[in-house]
Amino acid sequence: MRPHHIRLFVKAYCPWCHEAIDWLDERHINYETVEVNTDAAAFKEMVALSDQSKAPVIDVDGKILADFGVAELASWWEKNDFGSV
Repeated sequence: MRPHHIRLFVKAYCPWCHEAIDWLDERHINYETVEVNTDAAAFKEMVALSDQSKAPVIDVDGKILADFGVAELASWWEKNDFGSV
């Protein structure tokens, strides 16, 4: 099942965020980047979704993965059957 709506909440200068961006880009996965350093409402939304303030946080059709590395993202993506990686 291919996801319909993907949002990646990121912070500037966050190496894990850049790795997540690279991982998604390498797989040609379309997503929206939400910068939480410069947008207080986006930061509040990220905290509300994930119950924490660390980035990255990814929201895929309402399923949330927070404060992750690329290995965790790949495993979570496969476990949720979002499509081949």
